[in-house]
Amino acid sequence: MTTETRAEARPPELCLPPTLRKPRLRRWEAAEYLKLIHGIEVAPATLSKWATNGGGPVFQKINRTPVYPKDGENGLDDWAVRKLGAPRSSTSEMA
Repeated sequence: MTTETRAEARPPELCLPPTLRKPRLRRWEAAEYLKLIHGIEVAPATLSKWATNGGGPVFQKINRTPVYPKDGENGLDDWAVRKLGAPRSSTSEMA
């Protein structure tokens, strides 16, 4: 078994840095998670603005600290899938 085969056999969660394996992520961790897992580059400041104006992923607060759940309905993964939309083979499919 080659190294590549072993890496592919691992669940994606095990490939994440330890700070991103938590169920809820701080704002800077959420931005890094979206980039690594979904390829969506968003700055922590943008997540902050979306938290004020709307349009971003849902978050919870622990005292004054916003945290973003990764899994579940309306978590980071769900938000990213909705943001990306369905795959298309042509721009004429956009309706």
